[in-house]
Amino acid sequence: MVATALAILRKDLRLELRAREAVPAMSLFTVTAFVLFHFGFDRDRLDGDVAAGTLWVTLLLATVLGVNRLYAAEREQGGLEAMLLAPIDRTAIFLAKAAALLLYLVALELVAVPAFGLLLLGPDLIGPLPELCALLIVADVGLAATGALVGALAAETRARELIGPLLLLPLVVPLAIAGAQATEPLFTAPGVAEDLGRWLALMGLYATIFVLLSIALFDFLLED
Repeated sequence: MVATALAILRKDLRLELRAREAVPAMSLFTVTAFVLFHFGFDRDRLDGDVAAGTLWVTLLLATVLGVNRLYAAEREQGGLEAMLLAPIDRTAIFLAKAAALLLYLVALELVAVPAFGLLLLGPDLIGPLPELCALLIVADVGLAATGALVGALAAETRARELIGPLLLLPLVVPLAIAGAQATEPLFTAPGVAEDLGRWLALMGLYATIFVLLSIALFDFLLED
């Protein structure tokens, strides 16, 4: 199963490096949103809950773009049906897609976090960066698991661009709340993390539940 998942993952990464559709689109959307917020709020800097909410909502909306493109190659060329008919463990498909989305999110955040700090964050970003990175990594695991499952469900529907966000966004609300609550103190002077361990544990629990749930349900949800 692991070898099959790695083969599918390599295929997806090669296609993304060649076509450059998902990560550039996610990055462009995020930077554009930060620019709009920069001028829309008409403030030199954001802090506290406004800064935290802006960051997490923008990243979650950018994730929707990645989920919509996650199964695009298989959908457009009939590859998903071929993989479902192949004598492989379907869990390998989920693991590969979740890993691909996880890498997309990491690449996105390498662009988004510096852009956020430059355009919207008045206080120095270096101080809260380690805590912020830990929160983003845990959140990425949960987003990748949820996005891979939702993307597979929406891939074969006619209104996939609509169904995907409608299914994904309600499911990731706990991550958005926990991430924003944990990040708010980091963006408020003096930038001391409050209850960071509790929020990290909550986000880790969410990620663990959805990884296990997705692995358990993926085979059955793809049945005709």
